[in-house]
Amino acid sequence: MLGKMQDWDLLVTNVIDHAAREAPTREIVTHWADGSETRTDWTGIRRDALKMAQALEALGIKKGDRVASLAMNHARHLVSWYGVAGMGGVLHTINPRLFEDQLEYIANHAEDRVLLYDAAFQPIVDKMRSKWTSIEHYICYDPPEGSDALGFEEWIGAQDGDYHWATIDERDPCMLCYTSGTTGNPKGVLYEHRSTVLHAPAAIQPAAFAFDASSVMLPVVPMFHAASWGLPFAGAMAGIKFVFSAVNEPAVLCDLMERENVTDSAGVPTVWLATFQYCDANDRPLPKLRAATIGGSAAPKFMIRRLMEAGIRVQHAWGMTETSPLGTVGGPTWDWDQLTLDQKVDKAAMQGRPVFGVELRTVDLDDPSKVLPRDGEASGALQIRGPWVIRRYFKADEDALTPDGWFDTGDVAILHPDGTMQITDRTKDVIKSGGEWISSVELENAAAGHPAIAEAAAIGMYHPKWDERPVLFCIRKEGQQVTGEELIDFLKDHVAKWWLPDAVEFVDDIPHTATGKISKKDLRDRFADYQLPEAKAATAPESGAAEPAMADASPSPATEVQNGDAPDGGDGQKRGIFSRMLGKD
Repeated sequence: MLGKMQDWDLLVTNVIDHAAREAPTREIVTHWADGSETRTDWTGIRRDALKMAQALEALGIKKGDRVASLAMNHARHLVSWYGVAGMGGVLHTINPRLFEDQLEYIANHAEDRVLLYDAAFQPIVDKMRSKWTSIEHYICYDPPEGSDALGFEEWIGAQDGDYHWATIDERDPCMLCYTSGTTGNPKGVLYEHRSTVLHAPAAIQPAAFAFDASSVMLPVVPMFHAASWGLPFAGAMAGIKFVFSAVNEPAVLCDLMERENVTDSAGVPTVWLATFQYCDANDRPLPKLRAATIGGSAAPKFMIRRLMEAGIRVQHAWGMTETSPLGTVGGPTWDWDQLTLDQKVDKAAMQGRPVFGVELRTVDLDDPSKVLPRDGEASGALQIRGPWVIRRYFKADEDALTPDGWFDTGDVAILHPDGTMQITDRTKDVIKSGGEWISSVELENAAAGHPAIAEAAAIGMYHPKWDERPVLFCIRKEGQQVTGEELIDFLKDHVAKWWLPDAVEFVDDIPHTATGKISKKDLRDRFADYQLPEAKAATAPESGAAEPAMADASPSPATEVQNGDAPDGGDGQKRGIFSRMLGKD
């Protein structure tokens, strides 16, 4: 027997219809790359999406065809999210920061037929055009005066908007995002209308972004990155005001936040660090936000504390392309008002709790069949399942799940009894020393807490006795000085003794992925021939008790590496290693 309620498919078109009907005049503001600004509203977004759907059909685009975008955050990009889905197509958001071979691969693998792009990325388009074999039509969102490119407004302006959304099943695909491809080729994640619509109300609930009619969101997270954390759909569902910027310069963002009364923003830690630097240099306070959401990588505690001291609600959001992306959000817990500032910082430094719709578990790193307890101590491989979590990668022959239906995230985490999830590392980045696990992420965050350190990255290096020992690579803040010995002394109060790095190297740069995360793979490649100085003699651990033995081992002296020069006393081999790391012959 079936229930007696009305049938209503979960479609992206229902979301934009709702926004235009219930919040018709709520503004959508765009600051463009040339400094100009435009304003529209949810009524205008829906009208232009209808015209775009017409224009795509006029080009011969059919249901299921992929339409690519190579663009930053702006209203025309937002229109595309609904216009493509509204005629049954699939919007493929391309990350312009990808390497050339990755750009070639994903567009051809997706078989994109149309490319919509920002004028700022014209050099990329010109370089890749001959390599993108399936793209038939190129349309520029913001063509400069005198350009030969077909402009977006001109293109959709030829249509009257008298269009009815295509007949779509809620299981039909609507968006395609590719992973960053840190190992092998990027993999495509195909989102459904159903999964996307289910994800949106999870994002707006009080324990997540907590949107209401008064919310004004300036998303710094790019719209090409993990579906912009689902914000364009969640914002439409809540009928909020959006403020977009096609450039991420701190001066522009801070000005927009002040002028447009922005209440919420979301971005990776480097965004907030740049904001700090800009405000300090110009003697101005931090923007008056209600909430700052941080994702992409863990924020150091000093960053969380400073935002909180400015009266801003700070929360981590964890997820990945494969999870649409929302998995957990660190909204206030029930006892939030009873916590001290230090306790709030400690809590916010974790990755939050699962929103309704997803489940988490951790399994033993050495025995994946063993599910670990949620005791706040056991650390293991993080797995997830839910209606907006991937089942199979685009064009793959097999599901990407464990035999019992869980997706392995590649993260290492601890689950606490209250549901809080704490990321400690990536499974491929965790350091196993003497049979014990060392979190490279926690070591990095501890180092970044030193007032002279701008950024830190830790990787494991071969050690003849302990298998691996951590080496810490650091960038000093401009005008700041700190030695390796001083940094290690600082770390003694923040991490276990046997976690202390065996070497500290000061470098000019640390490699990052296209999504802004530290690229441990590239760092390992740069130091492929690196060898640790011989560790001081230490007795072998007995009965698996590695900690006491490693605690007695003293870290090796730190070295400085700047501009490819070998440290004093360094041999020719090390000079070559550091030169390669810094991209010098």
